[in-house]
Amino acid sequence: MSSTMVITVLGMVLIAVVGIAGRRSPERALDEWTVGKRHFSTLSTWFLQAGESFTTFSFLGLAGIAFGGGVAATYALGYLAISLIGMYFIGPRTWRLGREKGYITQADFFADRFGSPLLGKVVALVGAVFLLPYLQLQITGLGLIVELATGSKAGGNLSMVLATLLTVVFVLWSGIRGIARAAYLKDALMVIALVILLIAIPTSMSGGFGHLFSTLQHDHPALLHLHGGGYDRTWYTTALLISGIGSGLNTMPHLWPPVLSARSGRALRSNYVWLPLYQVALGIPIIIGLAGVLALDPSTAGNSVLLTMAGHALPGWLVGVVAVAAAAAAMVPSAAIVMGISTLVSHNLLPVRTERARLRTNHVCVITAAGLALVLGLTRPDLLANLLLLTYGGLSQLAPATVMALAVRNRLQAVPALLGIVTGVAVLTWLTFGGVNVGSWDAGLLALVPNLLVTFGAQAIASRRRAQPPAAAPAPDTVRAAAG
Repeated sequence: MSSTMVITVLGMVLIAVVGIAGRRSPERALDEWTVGKRHFSTLSTWFLQAGESFTTFSFLGLAGIAFGGGVAATYALGYLAISLIGMYFIGPRTWRLGREKGYITQADFFADRFGSPLLGKVVALVGAVFLLPYLQLQITGLGLIVELATGSKAGGNLSMVLATLLTVVFVLWSGIRGIARAAYLKDALMVIALVILLIAIPTSMSGGFGHLFSTLQHDHPALLHLHGGGYDRTWYTTALLISGIGSGLNTMPHLWPPVLSARSGRALRSNYVWLPLYQVALGIPIIIGLAGVLALDPSTAGNSVLLTMAGHALPGWLVGVVAVAAAAAAMVPSAAIVMGISTLVSHNLLPVRTERARLRTNHVCVITAAGLALVLGLTRPDLLANLLLLTYGGLSQLAPATVMALAVRNRLQAVPALLGIVTGVAVLTWLTFGGVNVGSWDAGLLALVPNLLVTFGAQAIASRRRAQPPAAAPAPDTVRAAAG
């Protein structure tokens, strides 16, 4: 076993140990496991929320897009900025409602604000289904990371299995506190790894940064602006919009526990002010992807660019450190995602009566969701960016109803909201799996159009029916005359 593999495996075990150490006392209720005591500090909520910016997509996907599409990869910086602006306004409102009403899931919010348990169940089902590709993305990405770092496909598959098991163990044992504790380590490792790569890769190339960009401008000018092909202006704009809508309106179920567990709305708002500075680090994988254009064969798979470049510039043990950081970027988000899926299923979908049974059912759902994502990751790997956009596209169908429900007075009724969500999801499914050619348009954004039309069309019909006065009863003399 190579030193890179040894360091990677030990690093994954360390991440799980840190997560396990986050447990304070045995949780006796699902809400304790999911949102703690709702008193997480500003620092804890910072790392819980910042962790979403640094995933396997940050390591592999962004570098791959930059390698094939150049500056189109900067869409990630744009949508994250949009999302934080949106969350600055709706995050504290969501937290306040959750504290008053006792929400622990996104589906609780929908069921309460629309007065419809059925709508809550539909939202829970949509959330669980469309989070699964995102969970698969993390697990698949981790296997690819280890495979590229060690040169062993079998080692990559075994690492997927090991990381999934370790993640399940620390999530079951510690809940959201374990995720928060592991997020501290994960983000520290990510920043260290990205700084190492930013220094090592350009300096390993003759001329450094100056030579890199001047050569790109001379030999590959198309990469420095949005050009035709798969990553054109349409792709950039629609991917940015659907991702910004999905994250800026908090349609991702696994991001609700970090919001609901905060000590105060002020702590959340403070984080949304400063998190954009933290996310500047996402520019580093983009630079590395552009450097790969000059150093690698054009046929190189996009998802392998970053670690291939790292292998050329770093000694084996340091590649192992980078691989550990990338593994942390898979394990911690995986923990949050599997918590989101399991809580939706056990709390909102399954008819479990007692709190103890609900907690046990939730643990079974954690194992099931992680196992299913692992099987899909081993048997049906897909392009990481496509998996991410499928999740955002599906969950963004909840955006119109979310906006209306956040108002002080919700003027949207449950049936129109339900019809809009079902329509959007059905159209997205047809566009994605029906062989429909939509060019470089994002299918989720296209599906949002009929969603909006059905939602507000049905609401207009319902409002008109409600406004119509009831038919007047016939006068008594008229009734007698008719009878005579």
